Amino acid sequence: MEFMIIGRDGTDAGALDRRLAVREQHLECFDRFTNAGVFKYGCAILDDKQQMVGSVIVCEFASRDEMEEVWLSHEPYVVGDVWRSIEILPVRSRIPTKV
Repeated sequence: MEFMIIGRDGTDAGALDRRLAVREQHLECFDRFTNAGVFKYGCAILDDKQQMVGSVIVCEFASRDEMEEVWLSHEPYVVGDVWRSIEILPVRSRIPTKV
């Protein structure tokens, strides 16, 4: 199953500092799952000032339970209290083909 995870950072004064403190760990985790073919796409959500305020990841796991157990419960932005709101949506992605 494919999922789109939308993680929104906290809005308190320490939110950006928490994100930056674990960002390298998050990127290493992202690269590991991408190289394994599990993550299909990811991006940072920016505010009007171009500051990172959240993330979007499209991934594929056998089930939502597996996704939460194998990745999300260990995700540095979750463990590091960066994402204060997490939306998990089942999706069906389409990779564009070259014409």
